[in-house]
Amino acid sequence: MRTRLLTGGGSSDPTIREWDTTTWQQVGDPWMGHSSQINAIAVNPAGILVASASHDNHVRLWRLSDRRSVATFKHASFTSCITFSVDGSRIPSGGGDWMVSEWAVPQGINPKILAITTARDACIDGHLSTAEELLTQDINTDANNHTSYAHRSFVMARQHNWDRALQDAIKSISIQPSLTGYISKGIALCGEGRVPDARAAFDVASMYTDQDSQILHFLLLIKAIALFNADQHDEANLLLKELAAGCPNADTLACCVVQAYMRLQLGIKALDGARHEEAADHFTAVLNSSALLWSSPIHFMYEDLVVLFGWNLKSLWLIAYQKQCQAFFYAGRVDEALESHKFMMDNVDETTKASCLDWSTAFKQEYSTLFLTNGDTALAASDYDRAIDLYSAVIDLNSASYAIFVKRSKAKLGKMLWTEALLDAQKVTELNSLSYVGYSLKYAALHGAQRYDEAMQAFEVMLSKLDNAPDNETRKLRQQYLSPSQVDRVIRKIIDAKLDNAPLRVIDTTSGLLCDRETQILTFKTSIEYKELVSSTIAHRDIQMKHVKEVVTTYFQYVMLSHRWEGNEPLLQDIQGKDIYNLNPVGGIKKLQSFCQTVRDFGCRWAWSDTCCIDKSNSVELQESVNSMFVWYHHSRLTVVYLSDVPSSSKPGALAKSAWNTRGWTVQEFLAPNAILFYQQDWTPYLGDRTPNHKDSVAIMQELEDATGIDRRAVAAFRPGMRDAREKLQWASTRVTTFQEDIAYSLSSIFGVRLRVDYGEKKQNALGRLLQEIIAQSGDITALDWVGKSSEFNSCLPADITSYEAPPCKLSSLSEDEIQSLVSSLRGVVALQSASKLYQTLDSLSAPRFAHRRLHLPCIVFPVTEVKRRPAHDQDIYTYELKSDGLHNLHVTTEDKFAPFSPARPLPTWQTILLVRPWSRHLLGLHDTADDTQSVDNWPIPESSLYDPPAAQTGLITAVCITNGATT
Repeated sequence: MRTRLLTGGGSSDPTIREWDTTTWQQVGDPWMGHSSQINAIAVNPAGILVASASHDNHVRLWRLSDRRSVATFKHASFTSCITFSVDGSRIPSGGGDWMVSEWAVPQGINPKILAITTARDACIDGHLSTAEELLTQDINTDANNHTSYAHRSFVMARQHNWDRALQDAIKSISIQPSLTGYISKGIALCGEGRVPDARAAFDVASMYTDQDSQILHFLLLIKAIALFNADQHDEANLLLKELAAGCPNADTLACCVVQAYMRLQLGIKALDGARHEEAADHFTAVLNSSALLWSSPIHFMYEDLVVLFGWNLKSLWLIAYQKQCQAFFYAGRVDEALESHKFMMDNVDETTKASCLDWSTAFKQEYSTLFLTNGDTALAASDYDRAIDLYSAVIDLNSASYAIFVKRSKAKLGKMLWTEALLDAQKVTELNSLSYVGYSLKYAALHGAQRYDEAMQAFEVMLSKLDNAPDNETRKLRQQYLSPSQVDRVIRKIIDAKLDNAPLRVIDTTSGLLCDRETQILTFKTSIEYKELVSSTIAHRDIQMKHVKEVVTTYFQYVMLSHRWEGNEPLLQDIQGKDIYNLNPVGGIKKLQSFCQTVRDFGCRWAWSDTCCIDKSNSVELQESVNSMFVWYHHSRLTVVYLSDVPSSSKPGALAKSAWNTRGWTVQEFLAPNAILFYQQDWTPYLGDRTPNHKDSVAIMQELEDATGIDRRAVAAFRPGMRDAREKLQWASTRVTTFQEDIAYSLSSIFGVRLRVDYGEKKQNALGRLLQEIIAQSGDITALDWVGKSSEFNSCLPADITSYEAPPCKLSSLSEDEIQSLVSSLRGVVALQSASKLYQTLDSLSAPRFAHRRLHLPCIVFPVTEVKRRPAHDQDIYTYELKSDGLHNLHVTTEDKFAPFSPARPLPTWQTILLVRPWSRHLLGLHDTADDTQSVDNWPIPESSLYDPPAAQTGLITAVCITNGATT
């Protein structure tokens, strides 16, 4: 369709000119008729007539197709404004008389192709049998009335009686060839599928148009429609396209109307064939056509289309919308279907609305049921988007109910649209306040929105609704749920179990405050984690203990600090009740602040430092802390080791030189944690190693092994206990502590021993008690393998941990040949019975034990038969060569002075020197008792058959203890 611009001239050129808006060139000749300036121009709604108002007191009516003036109306004075009525049948105008005049558009100003008289109205109204009777009467009256035959052919074609339609058309032409005769023949031939013959008939019909462009235009429209009805869709559309483009002065609106109706038919056909997307596109194109505004008047030519083809042009807009609703729905475009329905109902006049009210009601009912069924299917399949759309459609169709809002709320919950689900849940409670369902949905929506306090309130209301339900079945549902108080008790038990292995106090890295366990628990109960846990747990009768434990463990995980005390470290009293981040950042406070910030950056809330998290003035707490510290380090998420003497620019090896490796407490702080990170002076990771656990770093662990002597494989496999006691004592032999007793207290947990803390007892006593427990509980005598001064606690024990610095003596194993040689040498020398008795005696010996600081130790005793003094470099140290039957000669260095003797010069009878070999069960290849938890009371009393000095014998007995070849 081409767009034209009409302009009116002034007094010197009182003409109307037509312009092409694409080229801005004038089209045709000026329209002449007015004698004075033209003040206004109007185009009728059908787009085929033009009215003009002039200062010459006249209103003129023009035919747009040929630019001819077809009527003139004289006004009382000049006219300045003009328009057409909505239906195009009247022309209101106004001018100098200050009045509005109304003029009727004359009939017959356009030639009628089908000037049917009596039967026309019957055809338009669809009364085809009446029209047939009337036309038959005309034929019976005048058998040579060619027009009546042609008109009856149209009626037969409307009834799809193609044979009779063709007969009447041929009869009409045989009487007198005419335009209507050949049109009727073309339509009938198309109906029979004889398309080439039909084309020929329409071509001949063009000879009878009197060269009237409007009649010819309309003839081509009829041809296009007939071809379309014969399923020649492409040809019909091409003809319409060319007709609209090639006839700029023709009634292009008619082309649009025909094209819209054709697309409507294509849409209906596609809809019937279940091609819903295609149908929707056709109906949308119809409704978007400028020719099909529902308020447009129906021009008489369009009425001829109704006569010829039975088109219902007046209902075209309504039918297109109704069909579009169906197509959208079946295509799954629910929102568009509802929008189409709503737009149609909102924009029709009251009369039309009343006429389609039944359809609208049926549409709502049918599709509400269908939407609901499909929505339930989508919800069951977790297709939440579709379910929401379908349930929303039901609601939009004014079919909202309690059950629909329940279902849509569930779908929105599945889609995690918490706020929208909550609105639906509230609607459910409004519609049925007695039901628990709305509150159940409200709880779920609030829980999903992390509004846990409100969620639990809704849950409590839900429980009350269940408790007070009128029917027993609903009341039974209460058993599926737990109350918040029940869940709280379960969580508290898990918290207590978790905190059993956690420090008594920690620092909250969020608030900077020191917290005891109850404060920790209170903080947890106000946290989002706790509320989420309770809110999620109450909905299930069977508590998911694993999930509860995971949440509790994650929340209460803590990080421990391992460091070297320096100067003025903050104590508990210095930070209690204060935000550490607000304290003056100097000395130990700065270190504590940096530690807590580091922990917070890890995403961990709780931090522990030995300087300020233990009340050292409380002996009970101090005792518990010392004995529990290993467990605390072991169960920590991470231990941070701060190396204040390792600058950020350090190279590998700096860690080995750190004073941290010399401190007594750092042994367990290194062994106990599962994860550990070393930080340099500026709180950056050592050597820039940002792995989550430096125990997994081969380079760092090798450096520590070289510095401490602690094998990295032993670190990885370490477990507290008595096994390898001598090796563990050697690890600590070079360590120092601020308080001398701490050297024993810091090691107790490594051996799984609980020692009473008694500062002031001195290190010999503390170390003696530790070694006493190790030997007594394990029976491991390797703790007696030391070099140094003996302890006042017990002379078999060392006075200082440094006595274990020397590695234990390890005798080389005998080869198989050497063993066989020794066994052979004993044959014939030792009687089998005697050897068996000796084995039984050794097997029955008890393990070592302590009682009242006295060591009960099974031994093999060898009397010394000769002592010779050897030269020594130190005057205070004596070296002797000792001889004893059954042993190689021994050289002993000691501070004690012996008098040399020999068999020729024996010792006095009151003096005896013995070599004592502590007995170890492993020499018999028996079970190693290390780490056994046998009670001291269950161990047998040692026998004295190997050595039992006469009870009456008194005097001085000097014993030299031999362990694994070493002497003490």
